Amino acid sequence: MALVEKNGYDDAAFRVSEAQAGDYLALLKPRVMSLVVFTAFVGLVSAQAPVNPFIAVVSILAIAVGAGASGALNMWYDADIDAVMSRTANRPVPSGRVLPGEALVFGLILSAFSVMMLGLVANWLAASLLAFTIFFYAVVYTMWLKRWTPQNIVIGGAAGAFPPMIGWAAVTGHIGLESVIQFLIIFLWTPPHFWALALFKSGDYGRAGIPMMPNVAGEASTKRQIFAYAVLVAAVGVLPSVLGQASVSFGVFAAALGAGFVWYSWKVLRMPEEDRVMRPAKALFGYSLLYLFAIFAALLLDAVAARAGIAVW
Repeated sequence: MALVEKNGYDDAAFRVSEAQAGDYLALLKPRVMSLVVFTAFVGLVSAQAPVNPFIAVVSILAIAVGAGASGALNMWYDADIDAVMSRTANRPVPSGRVLPGEALVFGLILSAFSVMMLGLVANWLAASLLAFTIFFYAVVYTMWLKRWTPQNIVIGGAAGAFPPMIGWAAVTGHIGLESVIQFLIIFLWTPPHFWALALFKSGDYGRAGIPMMPNVAGEASTKRQIFAYAVLVAAVGVLPSVLGQASVSFGVFAAALGAGFVWYSWKVLRMPEEDRVMRPAKALFGYSLLYLFAIFAALLLDAVAARAGIAVW
């Protein structure tokens, strides 16, 4: 797109956009989108409701587009702080490949399209949840919480936790307890996941002026809170089995995954403050990604078996 636009970060210059198709794809945060799509799909399948395949496919597509829209709006607003952080400096907007206005318009168009598509094809409860999720991530989290409070990840984590509820609502027209528990798993998982990252990227966050927990409360307090949240995640992770929503086999698997989460968090808690390499924090960050994928994969397999009438112990 060869548009001429005033550069929002250099008032003295006008320039031509150098954006390629890959840059617009990067604006969608495809890695985050893939997790959103997966958890939304698990919510949809675990609802155990009859659904037209066309409605299911379009619903997941709409949720994916909505997630991408949130990412584009986040990158538009956060371009100033992304530019000074090593892990984000090469993103399309701070690197100059996509102009700020382009990212904003792209995100707004995708937001409207995704919500309308989900409402027209599935139902307006699911569409309303998607609209609220986009608003919560782009406005409440990105524009307010992220730069204002060290609880940014705790509260803002709700945005990433809504997809299973949206998937569930898309095929049922209501919000079920099972989808609420899936929401809680992601919601409680988010702080230890991101605080582990913040421990070994605290310099980046400090330069950007973002009040992440290690920069505000210190490493010791952050490590204690990581451990506390890990215990909560492990407990909530087995609830589907305890409440009869999933098999005993799932409960055993979830308990083992949760024990691993607690173990890695314990190693972070015991990590010396003078440890600049922070291997335990990096290990926890990696394990947390495995945990979330594995527990939702297990929920999916359990739901598929139930749909197929296969008895699972």
